[in-house]
Amino acid sequence: MSKLPKIFIDGEYGTTGLGICQRLLSLPIELCSIPIEYRHNIEKRRQMMASVDLVILCLPDDASQEAVALIQAFDNRKPRILDASTAFRINPEWVYGFAELEPDQGEKIARADKVANPGCYSSGAIALLHPLVKTGILPADYPLTINAVSGYSGGGKKMIAAYEQKKNAQPFELYGLTLSHKHLPEICYYSGLTCEPIFVPSVGNFPQGMIVSIPLHVEMLKGTVRQIKACLQDYYYLSSNVYFINDKVNRLAANQLALTDKMELRVHSNSRNDQVVLTASLDNLGKGASGAAIQNIKLMIGLK
Repeated sequence: MSKLPKIFIDGEYGTTGLGICQRLLSLPIELCSIPIEYRHNIEKRRQMMASVDLVILCLPDDASQEAVALIQAFDNRKPRILDASTAFRINPEWVYGFAELEPDQGEKIARADKVANPGCYSSGAIALLHPLVKTGILPADYPLTINAVSGYSGGGKKMIAAYEQKKNAQPFELYGLTLSHKHLPEICYYSGLTCEPIFVPSVGNFPQGMIVSIPLHVEMLKGTVRQIKACLQDYYYLSSNVYFINDKVNRLAANQLALTDKMELRVHSNSRNDQVVLTASLDNLGKGASGAAIQNIKLMIGLK
């Protein structure tokens, strides 16, 4: 009998780490851990990293960079790495962990020693934009505006506590109004954009769920509404996680895919077919974080 893959989550006590840990319990792996009092002990972490097959980093950017440097300094065998921060997402030495990006992206993830898990907003935006830019329907220099709303769980433990304890919890609020959100670089890079979008994220008073929406003027595109829909439908028809939904809903709840690892893409148009809104619905902690990580982990350790 072959031994089970050993996995260590560095940062397992954060929101994403806890979500990954919970999902890993159903997989044939050996989940290794260190006591919470040692979570900042470099030597304990180094010893654990050296003993496992895969290290999952659920840390702030600076801490992730330090952890990767620690692993790279190992003299002998090094574990593979899945990083959930933004530190390496556009680093050409890392494989981007959005398996639906290209037909062979899953194979690249499966072979990679270093994989960068995508951001939640980025996943929705890239899923919508990448096929349209790639096929030439959406010009790379289109002056895009991206609007998005996420459940409060995306803000981490402090924000979760504020909402659940009803302390200064707003029903809805915009944030990131410096227009320099940390997900913008990967959105541009993997969508193939040459003009940086105006990105306006927001948080609503619900735990989990997300909608990314992108309005477009069809006359500025190189395709019709029908061609936009066909492009997205054809691109994802073999996907088991990302689906194009061809319906005519007039309302869309941000939490409709909460507690799932799915993503639904839609194209909403007016009666003249000269304006559209592209939407991606997902769970910010599912396909937007822990669910995507599990998808990548399965690929990296050879599970279907």
